[in-house]
Amino acid sequence: MKKKVLAVLMTAALAVSVAAGCSSSSDSSAASGSAAASGSATAAAEGDVYEMISGSTTPDTHPYNLGMVKLDELVQEKTGGAVKVDHFGSSQLGSERDLIEGLQLGSVQMCVISTAPLSGFTDSFLVFDLPFIFETSAQARAVMDSEVGTEILNSVEDQGLVGVCWFENGFRNVTNNVRPINAPEDLKGLKIRTMENQMHMEAFRVMGSDPTPMAMGEVFTALQQGTVDGQENPVPIIESNKLDEVQKYISMTGHLFSPAPVFISKAYYDAMPAEYQEALMAAGLESVEYQRQQIDEQEAAGLEVMAERSGIEANFPEKQAFKDATASLYDTYIKDEAGCVSPDIYERVMEVVNAN
Repeated sequence: MKKKVLAVLMTAALAVSVAAGCSSSSDSSAASGSAAASGSATAAAEGDVYEMISGSTTPDTHPYNLGMVKLDELVQEKTGGAVKVDHFGSSQLGSERDLIEGLQLGSVQMCVISTAPLSGFTDSFLVFDLPFIFETSAQARAVMDSEVGTEILNSVEDQGLVGVCWFENGFRNVTNNVRPINAPEDLKGLKIRTMENQMHMEAFRVMGSDPTPMAMGEVFTALQQGTVDGQENPVPIIESNKLDEVQKYISMTGHLFSPAPVFISKAYYDAMPAEYQEALMAAGLESVEYQRQQIDEQEAAGLEVMAERSGIEANFPEKQAFKDATASLYDTYIKDEAGCVSPDIYERVMEVVNAN
């Protein structure tokens, strides 16, 4: 009887986590990764199907999840069903940090996440946290598809994460219950939920608001109870989480673009036969076009859906004043220091931006 690779991986991860005791996190991750690789290699020799568990924090209808479903369809087609991806959204497998740890431990094989939790592993992804670095989706996509984009995606392989492809979450916009945001001064005094990201928080701080980091699963209730006045997210996130039901205004500031890397556990990936590795990577790249299409469609339809559902009011501010207000962050965060954007990466990214 065939054994599932997943069962072997989870058992190996559990055994290592128990044995590791008070070892450092890096030692524990490395040990469990080795155990997971050994287990999956043994199972593969017995002819097992590679059934991977994948996770995200977004609702089932969000483009993250739709993209992973498409990736699963494509990789099954390319491998005759020998490689499968079972995706769980809505934080069923935990937060984005939990998903990354799951990849390292072997309890999760794939995930799609925002770049925010990756700052603890590498500074390469920080370039995407510079406000207003992109004016259009075409520019952002050109960067992700470029040589420097591929280099950034692959920059955490030594941490046990293999980049498969770039999904995306689109441009981030502000919602709140106090007033439309037409200029930076309209943000003054507002408590705005942000991701736990230093540059994101500083961008709102320099515009006079009170940035309040909070897990996504807590945002709806916090808005409903008035713990925070507003939040910032792409339209598909706002609509699929029904945040409009507890918000009066949405201001299309487009202040940040949110790429979403898809990762596979390096231990698991390395134990797969080469032909399955190639099939998985090809499926990932092919699924990107579909995932971007879902982003575009939900971005276009989301405002109309929310207006009909809740009556939320949308406005489209001029962006130059916001750019001017946050320009100081470029001087603060582009430098050769830990926790900052590498000047070399920034220059290479801007070469692609200016060409598109």
